[in-house]
Amino acid sequence: MQWEKLKEVAQVGALAEESKQQPVVIFKHSTSCSISATAKTRLERQWAENGFTNVKTYFLDLLAHRPVSNEIAEFFQVRHESPQLLLIQDGMCTYHGSHLGIKLDEVKKRVSA
Repeated sequence: MQWEKLKEVAQVGALAEESKQQPVVIFKHSTSCSISATAKTRLERQWAENGFTNVKTYFLDLLAHRPVSNEIAEFFQVRHESPQLLLIQDGMCTYHGSHLGIKLDEVKKRVSA
């Protein structure tokens, strides 16, 4: 799994545009939260077995870049949570899950649709 780091508010609009060419996933992570660490490890472990070869992955360190998280919530009209996984397709959020409720099988269904 190759993470692209989200650090700038301007990246949010750019990745929305990018999602019109290929699906994009954003993982919002709190580096001080053990639940977030568990969710990240689980996500990374299950990623390859789910065959997401055409999905670009973005990683957001919430503690370092909170304004970016706020922009994501506003831009995609989703409530901020942490940890949180968002699937962006055609410029819109088509799935979001948080904490240990992040379900890659649900992401897979939406990417395959």
